Amino acid sequence: MATSKVFAGAQVVLPTGIVDGGRVIVDGARIVGSAPADAETVDLSGHWLVPGFVDLHNHGGGGASFTSGTVEDVLKGIHTHRLHGTTTTVASTVTGDMDGLAQRAGLLSELAEQGDLAGIHFEGPFISPCRKGAHSEELLRDPDPAEVRKLIDAARGQAQMVTLATELPGGIDSVRLLAEHGVIAAIGHTDATYEQTVEAIEAGATVATHLFNAMPALGHRTPGPIAALLEDDRITVELINDGTHLHPASLELAFHHAGPGRVAFITDAMDAAGFGDGRYMLGPLEVEVAEGVARLVEGGSIAGSTLTLDRAFKRAITIDRLPVEDVVAALSANPARLLGMYDKVGSLEPGKDADLVILDSAFELKGVMRRGEWVVDPQLG
Repeated sequence: MATSKVFAGAQVVLPTGIVDGGRVIVDGARIVGSAPADAETVDLSGHWLVPGFVDLHNHGGGGASFTSGTVEDVLKGIHTHRLHGTTTTVASTVTGDMDGLAQRAGLLSELAEQGDLAGIHFEGPFISPCRKGAHSEELLRDPDPAEVRKLIDAARGQAQMVTLATELPGGIDSVRLLAEHGVIAAIGHTDATYEQTVEAIEAGATVATHLFNAMPALGHRTPGPIAALLEDDRITVELINDGTHLHPASLELAFHHAGPGRVAFITDAMDAAGFGDGRYMLGPLEVEVAEGVARLVEGGSIAGSTLTLDRAFKRAITIDRLPVEDVVAALSANPARLLGMYDKVGSLEPGKDADLVILDSAFELKGVMRRGEWVVDPQLG
């Protein structure tokens, strides 16, 4: 069977815009510029062809947890999200004791080293008890740079991002430490003022962890972190577009002020994503998922999401009425650039990995390819 394919006839979303009846050529695991003689033509008339999705912030799926599961569990969660178009996944932890987090980092780093994951995101324990969300308060701690360094070292070069409440003691020094080591410092689960947030950005923070969620609301006299994060061109803002975490007007506000080049759609998914309602554990805390919404059993805080990025894509187009090319940037190019992976993933350009998603005219997922191999074999009849 030919390993070369010419995808023809689709509306192809490229960095330069949408091409009607465009062509993307895949040879082996890569996108190439010209078709080999034995290439098979795949007719995608009436469909959209977009890059594979890149998820910066994901705790699990398919009934499996990145935060506590075995290697097999983590692989199951990764595969679940691949079935929904996410071809590049960063695994996120939740607050735990330092030794447990270091051990978890070791397991996840092995999967990153073999190419299953794009790295590790530490969400907690260096976050504010005032904005803890679905994190265990007794395990929270101030961001001591020495302890932040311990987690980075445990990740063996695979730490991509650490979420911090940068207003806590040691927060600014920890931001500087992360920046020096090439790890993204993300501001989140924070009770910071506007001024404290500006200080953290100046120190090197570059991401807003799920903007609006787990931080003070935007106020007219106390603008808080949201205003500082939206106004600064150095910040990429994560948004959870599941209809639960954000009102559509908040999403529109973020896109308007940050612009399409600074938004990254994330799932913040937990085990129930792609799996179903029921009882789950998120770290040490019990979660009840009902009608697709995850909340802590004790206290009722939202506990991550059950979102997959194909649903975030469809919602952004059909409900939020965002331009397709802006949504593709938020799902692929922007997070890929942030991770330093845009030379390999994030757009449909020659030389990059053959990671692509096929959607029908109603933006329902129909096919997924990762590195030239079908994850979801398209049924195009």
